[in-house]
Order: sequence, then structure tokens, then C-alpha cells
Amino acid sequence: MCFGFNAPGALRRSLEEKGVDRRGFLKGAVAAGVGVGLAGIGGTAAVAAPAPQAAGRPVPPGLISIQLYTLRSIMSGEGVDATLASLASFGFTKVELAGLYGRTAEAMRSTLDSLGITPSSSHDGISATSAALETKIANAVTLGQTHINVPYLASSSADDWRRWADQMNAEAAVAQQAGLKYGYHNHAHEFTTDLGGGLTPWDIFTSRLDPKLVHLEVDLYWAVTAGVGVGAKDPIQFAIDTILQAPQKVLQYHVKDRDAAGDFADLGTGKIDFARIFRAHTPKEFIVENDRPDVTPLQTAEVGYDYLRAIRF
Repeated sequence: MCFGFNAPGALRRSLEEKGVDRRGFLKGAVAAGVGVGLAGIGGTAAVAAPAPQAAGRPVPPGLISIQLYTLRSIMSGEGVDATLASLASFGFTKVELAGLYGRTAEAMRSTLDSLGITPSSSHDGISATSAALETKIANAVTLGQTHINVPYLASSSADDWRRWADQMNAEAAVAQQAGLKYGYHNHAHEFTTDLGGGLTPWDIFTSRLDPKLVHLEVDLYWAVTAGVGVGAKDPIQFAIDTILQAPQKVLQYHVKDRDAAGDFADLGTGKIDFARIFRAHTPKEFIVENDRPDVTPLQTAEVGYDYLRAIRF
């Protein structure tokens, strides 16, 4: 799950005023090759960025997932089964869990199996005890996951980040023995927090996390936002450099769009040139996310899946 701006998408305001159906709008835009992006989001010159095009590689459907935090407002009670069934109908065969919604791992696995969905990944915080770590790993194995990711850490103390890196290395070693990949999911503050002398949390993590044990799940919205925050001339290139220069493998993306005001946006309706990023580095999993869906969570999910199936890079 992600934390940060809690602002509605600009597209919602625009299209609601016009009475336009967003999914029809997006499909028409994709078919026409219409799209706007920024080479330098947040203050540099605006240029046209390519929307999904006919040429180039597609994103294979088996590599598309969605972070269920996007759907948290309807993931309760009977809504859990209905929501997961809708995701399957859109084409999703993978999800990234953000909790078990009051169910056991066995019960959640049964529901997902019945829909042909695999929970390939999850967001789970650093474990407070060894027993908690054992439970976390046991649940992931029961669910059939391949990845576990720490979703959020924040501190202004360099010692905290060093301690967390060491603990993640230790937890990752245990996870590896169970056949699980263990990763860290970024926000923007890892790049913008000055821990003293210009040292950032990202500096500590990329130098201290063991590349043989810990991978990165790069949230593209937050990486681009970090570029804006540090004053990068080209925030998208900042995100690309972040991905390419990290010693750790970048196995997963959170594919989340950003509008011109810096707010969250449904995929394809914002300003991030995802094709450019995908060409620079192709991960093993593309995970749709929007912390604040533009219209409804299910529409965000469907638009996101359609966008990733349409994009070429």
C-alpha cells in the first residue's frame, strides 16, 4: 500500500463535467494514438509523449498484476469475492495482496484459485518478532506467492535505515530458504530526506541491502515524484537512472500515473511516459496501482489492465 498525496484525479473533474465515459474515452485515445506527457514533469518544458502505439513489444498478460490497496474501499465482507471476480473478468491473473481481509491464508488461496488468480506478491511490514516472520513466510507459501515486499519505512535517522537494511537482509535470507523473493517498495522520501551531509535513505539501502537477497519493487509514480522533489531537469530520466543504477535487481514495477499537478491518475490519463521507462528496463511484473482511484476502484482496475495490454514499447 502506498502513502502520500490524497488528491482526486484531474481527469475525473474534467470528464464528469462533460459527461464522458472514461473507459470509452481511454479506448478511443489509445486507438487514435493520442496522449500527452512531460519530459520534465513539474516545471520543465512540456513535450508530446507517446501513448500506446502499434509498434513495439506488448506487456504479456501474465505479467500484469494489481495492488489490492487500490480496491481497499470495496474489499470487505461479501465485496471481497465480488471484487476479485471482477478483476478476473477484466483479465487479471495476478494480484498483490495488502492483507487478507479477515480471512485465513488457506481461505484466500481457495477463493483466488477458484478464479484463476495467483497472489504472486504481498505487502508485509518488517516483522516485530521471529514468530511474526515465520507466520508471514508460512502464509506466503500457503498462498503460492513468489514475492514478499516491505511497503513503507520512514525516519530521519540514518541509524534506523541501517538497522532496517540489516533486518531486511536477515529476513530475506529466511524467505529465500522458503523459495520467496524479498523486496522493498519505495516512495519519494527515500530520495528527498537528508540524513546529514546529503546522505539519503536510498543511499543507505542501495549500499547496504544485499543484492543477492533483496530486490526492489520500484513505484514509478513515487520515483518520478522524487525526481521532481530533488529538482531533476528530467524526472522520468531520474526514475530510469534510479532503476538502472541500483545494485539490487528491479523485479517489479508499481505502474501508477501522475497528472500535471502531481496528483494520482488512472493509467494513461496522466503525464508519465511509461513506454520510455519500460524500454529502459523491463521488469518481471507490472502492478497496476492508484492510491486514490479517479472514479471507482473497479474502473481504475479495468482501465489499468486495458492500458498495459495496449501499450507498446
